[in-house]
Order: sequence, then C-alpha cells, then structure tokens
Amino acid sequence: GGGGLIAGIAQAVKAVRPDIKIIGVEPEDSNAMQASLKTGNRVILPHVGIFADGVAVKQVGELTFALTKKYVDKVITVSTDQLCAAIKSMFEETRSIVEPAGALGLAGILHYPLPKDAVAVAICSGANMTFERLQFIAERTLLGSGQEALFAVTLPEQSGALQKFYENVIDGHNITEFNYRLHDRNKAHIFVGVKVSGSEDKRVFVSKLKKYKYVYTDLSLDDVAKEHIRHMIGGPSKQAIKETIYSINFPERPGALGDFLTALGGRWNISLFHYRGQGGDVGRVLIGFENVPNDKVILQFCNKLSYDAQVSRSQGEILFL
Repeated sequence: GGGGLIAGIAQAVKAVRPDIKIIGVEPEDSNAMQASLKTGNRVILPHVGIFADGVAVKQVGELTFALTKKYVDKVITVSTDQLCAAIKSMFEETRSIVEPAGALGLAGILHYPLPKDAVAVAICSGANMTFERLQFIAERTLLGSGQEALFAVTLPEQSGALQKFYENVIDGHNITEFNYRLHDRNKAHIFVGVKVSGSEDKRVFVSKLKKYKYVYTDLSLDDVAKEHIRHMIGGPSKQAIKETIYSINFPERPGALGDFLTALGGRWNISLFHYRGQGGDVGRVLIGFENVPNDKVILQFCNKLSYDAQVSRSQGEILFL
C-alpha cells in the first residue's frame, strides 16, 4: 500500500534487532513501492490491481518511502493466484479468513526462497471479506498453489477428436474445467483445466500435448482468460467490425452501468460485454467496441468518468474472442 505499516514496523524492529531482515510484499499489479525503490523516486503507477484493494495505491507516501528506503531490505511481489492460495492456507491452518491485502505477508513467506533455518513472521490483518469474494478466491486457489493448469488446445473439428484427446492426453489427470463451443468446421478451440500435483506433473501433461502434436497455449498465468474468457467461450463474431477489446474497472454501486451507458450515448457500438462480480469495491468488465478511432479516445472517455480502463491484449482473448 502506501507503506505506513512496513515503515513503522521496520523502524522499530531495526532499532532493536538490526540483523532481522524486513521484506515487503506487494501484488504484482500494485507494486508502487517496489517500482519506487527501483528508480529511487516515488513513481505513479498508471493502473493498479483491484483484488487486494487494501493496498491498491498508485503512489506511496513521501515519508513512508524515505523510511522504507532506509530500513526495509527488500520488496517482492506475489500474484493474485498466490494470494488466493495463501488465504486458503491460513484458513486450513487456523480457520481464520483474512482479506487479500492481509494475506500478502503469508503469500510472501510461501513463495520467497527462505533459508531452511529461517524464522519468518507474517503480519496478517484485515477482515474485509465477502462470500462473493470467497467464491472468486476458491476458483483461483488451485492455480496459486500450482495444483491446476489451464490450456487452450486446438483440435480437428471432427467426430472422435475429443475422445482421442482424452485418451492421449487427459487420461491420468482430473479435469477441473472444460469449455467448448462449435465455431469453425475445420478447427475447434477448447479451454481445459487439469489438476496437477506440481510443476513436474504439469511438465508431463505438456509433454503429452507435444507428443501427439496438439497446438496449445498455456493460459495458467493469463488473467483475462481466468477472469473472463473461461465464462464466455464462443469464438469471435463474424459480424463485428474493427472490434477492440478493453478491460474497464466499474465501481461496485447501483447505477454504475447506467452512468456508463448514458455518458457513452450512441458514439460506439458495444460488440462484447462480460462482467462477473468478485465481491470487491470495483468490478472488472471486459468490453468490446466497434470502430473506435484509437485507444486514447476510449481511455480519455473512461478517465472522465473515473472508470479505470486499459486495452486488453491477452493470449486468451486472441484465441477465444
């Protein structure tokens, strides 16, 4: 976040035990402190992630940055999936549920290469959690713990192709998700999730894809695929004209969509829209427009509404939209 918690703790701890290492943890998509330490100046992030909203700041504090530079040994980042895995791990061990920002410390411990004899302490705080957000976390915990992998695989569009794929590749792995929709008479794109025991098991699965010469894309780290595409398989629209896809953060409040549509008027046609609630203060929407002159126009339009937007360019989008 802004650095208040770590600046205060680091200053106090280093005064008593300067040998203790203080390591900060930030989300990959909200790493304002890490980026500032790297450049030596307080940077302003153009976009921040919304999952760990308790630390979603674009710029760290002036005083906290100075103290962090002086007393903190390192700042690392973790992914959304790793945060979800940490929340699950804490629940299983203590039956406590912390909000995403409060699980950063534990996520760091779980993924930072600590010495074998290290004694590590994580500060876990915050109870800003809803059942809706827990549903999202449950979906992402397997990915965060390395126990699930997501792939886009191209199959021939013919009878028996799916059975062959199962027998040659899937056999021996549990399917966690499978999505398919007829779109082309020559090729079929499927979205498949499989349970794996770890990186080596995933490598075995990939080796079978290669052995039987399936064209595939690993989407395990593709956030657009995990948040949107897995819920809307169907292929591109042949009717869409000069379509551009954007990821826009809508405030989670009544009337947010109405305000957006009113401001939009009839200037661009909406060709795609997908929203799925995550139980946070902001909802992420994947939206397609036809005939937009350039990306800058859309970004300026959203900024005037205070709706954070960015152009979406993901492997999942390319394959499924």
